[in-house]
Amino acid sequence: MSRLEAYIPVGQKRLRCGYTTGTCAAAAARGAAELLLTGACPPAVEILTPAGIRVTADLEEAASGLGWASCGVRKDGGDDIDATHGALIFARVERTEEPGVTIDGGEGVGRVTRPGLDQPVGSAAINRVPREMIGAQAAEALQKAGTSGGLRVVVSVPEGEAIAKKTFNPNLGIVGGISILGTSGIVRPMSEEALIASIRLDMQVHAAAGVRDLLVSPGNYGADFSRDVLGLDMSAGVQCSNYIGAAVDMAVELGFRSLLLVGHAGKVVKLAAGIMNTHSRTADGRGEVLAAHAALCGAGRETVAAILSSVTTDEVIPLLDQAELRKPVMDSISLAVDRHLKGRAGEGLRIESMFFSNVYGILGQTPGADALISLHRG
Repeated sequence: MSRLEAYIPVGQKRLRCGYTTGTCAAAAARGAAELLLTGACPPAVEILTPAGIRVTADLEEAASGLGWASCGVRKDGGDDIDATHGALIFARVERTEEPGVTIDGGEGVGRVTRPGLDQPVGSAAINRVPREMIGAQAAEALQKAGTSGGLRVVVSVPEGEAIAKKTFNPNLGIVGGISILGTSGIVRPMSEEALIASIRLDMQVHAAAGVRDLLVSPGNYGADFSRDVLGLDMSAGVQCSNYIGAAVDMAVELGFRSLLLVGHAGKVVKLAAGIMNTHSRTADGRGEVLAAHAALCGAGRETVAAILSSVTTDEVIPLLDQAELRKPVMDSISLAVDRHLKGRAGEGLRIESMFFSNVYGILGQTPGADALISLHRG
């Protein structure tokens, strides 16, 4: 993969961005599709990421045979060196009689074994946005070649099974390899210093523009839900990653009037235990929070034990529904979230929160959330 010359400023330093595994898979699919359909392998391909950034991917280890072609793209995490940095992400493309593009995972790409993740049980752990990117690149290659029929794309990572042991995949119920991830296609450096500095800069820009009321989400899921489901105006939106406590502190320091936090339940329920840095390496506690509040609301021992053995918050919801406890538990958690957020913010910042599931929709909200939601609808 050619170097991406995109940087995040941190004081006098600059940290280089990189590419997601999803971008690598999409670029490899484009290269393999062009090799299959034209008989010639380009040395590199250019694709447009969901972030709006065009990237050029060098193709490695191209190969082809009767009815198939394969290319690899090497993962470059920029200055965010994770377990997948340097791994080769391959795409093998085959012709199909049926039109359209089908996508699956091969060697080194994990399989989903538990509900509540981005893909259903039994599917390859290739998330929705990477699937869209791969499908779009393969479809463009078909259109460019003027060929009828369709394509089947199989993504593989030869080192994936070994790499996955260094990730959280086994704990999430993803077995056999890594996940193909990314919502923007671009990896922003994940050093704590860099992220907090970029959050502060974003807030400072809003403050300088006269914004008094902030809309904060941990990441793309919260931002998308705010825009697409709640219909909120994102012009005052800030993403804070896992650093919710730091974002609250900075909002107070910069003199904002209010802060509305909208996030996935997997992040926000941790606040009910006072966990203000929600990265799993720092603290988890989702199961413990859900189990404790379920017990407080009258759940039996078996239900509490099942909650504690669940991997995702989405797995817990059917257990609560079976016990007819979803609303009281979510209300109890919402009050605890409210208490901890207001304790962190103090008297100078009006703060509320709503949390949701991509499967079950809105799950809970603090008592004053509706008023701030209406404010951001304009």
